[in-house]
Amino acid sequence: QVQLVESGGGLVQAGGSLRLSCAASANIFSFNAMGWYRQASGKQRELVAAYTNGASTHYADSVKGRFTISRDNAKNTMYLQMNSLKPEDTAVYYCGALLGTYTYWGQGTQVTVSS
Repeated sequence: QVQLVESGGGLVQAGGSLRLSCAASANIFSFNAMGWYRQASGKQRELVAAYTNGASTHYADSVKGRFTISRDNAKNTMYLQMNSLKPEDTAVYYCGALLGTYTYWGQGTQVTVSS
């Protein structure tokens, strides 16, 4: 079973920064896609940033210029650097990965941005 574990969430003031990490359980992965999603209270889960087709990246319009996705293959870890945070960014952030026909999710980490 593939496990994904997020960390780095917390409480931050508007304009601040936070860095999320997603650690995978296996030494070797051949993920078709991997990225970050978030779900705010009362809303559907949405894509924030993701890797597709190797090094290609995609960002939601709402986070472009503020968030940056990155990864360290040696550590089997993906990161999300979040700058200039806004109260609207408040949500549970999830790490997700697609491997073949299976989709894997982490447990989520809460990000709260105060105004």
